[in-house]
Amino acid sequence: MKKIKTAPHVPSEFVVVKSEKDRAVLEIYPFEPGYAITLAHPIKRLILSSTVGFAPTAIKIEGAVHEFDSVRGVVEDVARLIVNLKNIRFKSSLERAELSLSFKGPKEITGADLAAGGVEVVTPDAHFATINEDGALKLSIILEKGMGYVPSEEIREIAPEGFLPMDAIFTPIRKVNYTTEKMLVEDNPNYEKIVYEISTYGQADPIEVFASGVAALFKQMEILSTSFGIKSSSASLKSTAVDDNLKTLLTRVEDMGLSARSHHCLARSGVEFLGEIVLMDESELTKVKNLGKKSLDEIKEKLEQFGYLAGEALPSDTAESLRTKIAELKKGEI
Repeated sequence: MKKIKTAPHVPSEFVVVKSEKDRAVLEIYPFEPGYAITLAHPIKRLILSSTVGFAPTAIKIEGAVHEFDSVRGVVEDVARLIVNLKNIRFKSSLERAELSLSFKGPKEITGADLAAGGVEVVTPDAHFATINEDGALKLSIILEKGMGYVPSEEIREIAPEGFLPMDAIFTPIRKVNYTTEKMLVEDNPNYEKIVYEISTYGQADPIEVFASGVAALFKQMEILSTSFGIKSSSASLKSTAVDDNLKTLLTRVEDMGLSARSHHCLARSGVEFLGEIVLMDESELTKVKNLGKKSLDEIKEKLEQFGYLAGEALPSDTAESLRTKIAELKKGEI
């Protein structure tokens, strides 16, 4: 006999099936029949539209006055340089940065050559320009923090004089897919599961991206929950993502698989956890006593194996929790 319900079933499971630096697979279940897609699609839309990224918004090239211009000694015309620049992905904790760069030929310029002034390039091999033997290229690039997509027509209104506006592709999301699957709950085979696959360009952690999409959904609904006195929390999934990251960041240095020399250099400097290395900027890391280039390269490689980069800017909530946990651990409180 079918039961008569007075409230829909509330999902109880959130499972991280796979978590990599730029890809994650997540499952949420069980949902009442028809409820899964009702929730899945708006979260996908909010992930794509609300995730904050860092992207070029304008460029100034010496000797060029418009996007159909060309520069002597540079194979690509200005229009192609702009297209190539859009395909290079940047990462920074800054709100805005202006890079002033100068190159002489012969040279192939890639994304790696554009990293400067606190700005990291996560697509270092992406091609930007080719300069002939007698050529030179001087340019300035403005990068800003934002979300979604902003067309060049809107950028034009705020671009400094002499700069060519660009279509700004802020989203760090490569892809967000979801599927819904049937599952058995008690004697009912029609309950549902959502399976998300999220991949990024390497600028953002996919699980934190998902958490920010969920937080955006709750924020949009806040006016209704406040009006009707409904209490809810958007923090649970975000807290789960932060906790998962902390487990990795609290890996002890001796468990990172470093050579004895690299381990001893860090230990003598009081560095006990992987997270302490991540919190350092690269200049701080190079100042660790007796840490040579070979050891530095080894540490960077190990960080990448754990899914982090030297000098990487962690989300503020993760960084704050990490500092607190490390301080507690070093004091022997936990």
